Amino acid sequence: MRRQKVALHHIAMTGLILLSACSSGREARRMEPEAELRSKQALVAQDMATTGDLCRNQCLIHVNRLHASLQDQDAGRIKDKLRQMQQTHEHMIRLIWTPAASSGRSEIITGKLTKEIEQAAAPYLEEARKSAASSKTYFSPNFVINETPYFVTSVPSSDKKSAVTAIVKQTIVQQVSNHQLKNLRLKPFNNEQKTGWKIKTVDSETLQPRRVTHPEEHEGTSHYERHDVVVQFHRALNDSDLSRIRLDTGATKIKQIGDTYIITARSLEARQLMDYFRKRTDVRFVEPHYIYESNDLSRGTKPLGWFFDWWPGNKSDRSQKRHEAAPEPDVIPNDALFSKYQWNLPITDTLRGWNVNKGNQDITVAVIDTGVDLDHEDLKGQLVEGFNAIDSAGKPADDVGHGTHVAGIIGAQVNNGLGVAGMTWYNKIMPVKVLDNSGVGSTYAVAQGIIWATDHGAKVINMSLGNYASSDFLHEAIKYAYNKDVVLIAASGNDNTERPGYPAAYPEVFAVGATDSGNKRAPFSNYGDYIDAAAPGVSIASTYPSNQYAALSGTSMACPHVTALAALLRSANPSLKNTEIMDIMRQTAQDLGSEGRDNDFGYGLIDVERAIQSATGKGPVQAGSPSAVPVPAVR
Repeated sequence: MRRQKVALHHIAMTGLILLSACSSGREARRMEPEAELRSKQALVAQDMATTGDLCRNQCLIHVNRLHASLQDQDAGRIKDKLRQMQQTHEHMIRLIWTPAASSGRSEIITGKLTKEIEQAAAPYLEEARKSAASSKTYFSPNFVINETPYFVTSVPSSDKKSAVTAIVKQTIVQQVSNHQLKNLRLKPFNNEQKTGWKIKTVDSETLQPRRVTHPEEHEGTSHYERHDVVVQFHRALNDSDLSRIRLDTGATKIKQIGDTYIITARSLEARQLMDYFRKRTDVRFVEPHYIYESNDLSRGTKPLGWFFDWWPGNKSDRSQKRHEAAPEPDVIPNDALFSKYQWNLPITDTLRGWNVNKGNQDITVAVIDTGVDLDHEDLKGQLVEGFNAIDSAGKPADDVGHGTHVAGIIGAQVNNGLGVAGMTWYNKIMPVKVLDNSGVGSTYAVAQGIIWATDHGAKVINMSLGNYASSDFLHEAIKYAYNKDVVLIAASGNDNTERPGYPAAYPEVFAVGATDSGNKRAPFSNYGDYIDAAAPGVSIASTYPSNQYAALSGTSMACPHVTALAALLRSANPSLKNTEIMDIMRQTAQDLGSEGRDNDFGYGLIDVERAIQSATGKGPVQAGSPSAVPVPAVR
């Protein structure tokens, strides 16, 4: 049954998500190149604003908690706590504890400032002191130094005995902007001045060179390492075979996974190498060594208060879901940013789904991405051992932000009063780093990550990355995981094109498109007959490195919603096969767009409650708690 759409006049009146909600799938497809360029530029600007707002909200919460912890402490303990906060929240570049003038105690300050920042902050610090004297919380406007925004916030005690003030450097705003300019393809891919990458940009079908000078021209392009090829042989090569290849091709490096080899030549380019290997009778296939990119883009909005005024939606619509018993009440988490920003959870009926199952710590989800912030406060206790395919000796730490954001959508701690709520409460996340600090990675790294995750117990794999060229090598890795009963989920891509992207378009993979809060196809979301279902992908709030939070958009953000649902289904019924999990997600989706399956939404928007109910015939239980003992549902 179809969910009644959120009335568009709500969006028009508040100016929220205007670009995505004002156009249907077909209208979005007809967007002219220059209009699409302008919309993407607007998305970056709006996302920066929303991320700044998230930063302000979370900083206020941290300063409040810090202030509460300083009550009745001596000067030494206060200074230690201020320093500890700065160590874990580096964007708080100065913290000030100010006692009442009548107390006779001295102000305590931690953090060094440049003279320029100190002078710029001075008038706002004075305003903060005045507000504290009146027991009022204070927020300054942004002040910008060297293109970086800063702000001052202050929290007083109700008895006027003290206040804590923070000067915050919003580096995250520029980080998100730089990151998303690349993911939105507003920067040509080969403009990356990264040592070690020698990139060739080609047409995905013909492999003819293409020069990309406009964002719209990214559609249908692929990228590969200029001097690399991937070769699979009918058998593993011996030392003599490898020596001959080195001699004939001038190979400087050879890496191996099974019977597949990545050959790097000193001077020969990929086409020349492919010509050489195609003449050999022992070669099963040879192809370029493709490069994969993350599939997110920036689409920030103002807080979605209007959505929560509407939620939980039309009662008659919910009655169409045909539950035999009266529906359970929503489970409302106390996470600080939930009620203002996380429209994605109620619209997918995640909150009611939690009455049936909240996950299981024995079902591990691998995030094949840029790594994860291993020390993020909202992912504490949620991670298991991971793998770094870029540097096998290194940890799978995130130096971009993309993987941390994806991981938070799946499994940020729930009900800890902090940050955001993930979709699963108990499922563990396995960070697998296959994309480097520029957000790209090779076929070898992605395939290696998939195989490693499969061999180390991942039951569900999230792939918020893609390329428009099909790779036999990557497909082999996909089939390896699929044949071991892993559920594979991938983002479709953000170029508003019907051209299939990979790995999403492989038949073994569940392909995900993105929707907005009005249940429209997001205008950037790729579409086509390979799309299985859709999930929220516009202005999704989640974790970001250095204990921060950001609002990002893209099919990269839609994908982990489906991954989390697959994990919940495996938690609810571990006996289900991967094919059964994928079929349940399709058959229980809320139909959107044209009647039945269509190219914009696949089978529709995922429905967590219906899917979990379908996976288990049991009544509402809180399954999969750390004790593995079911307890009564939250009511």
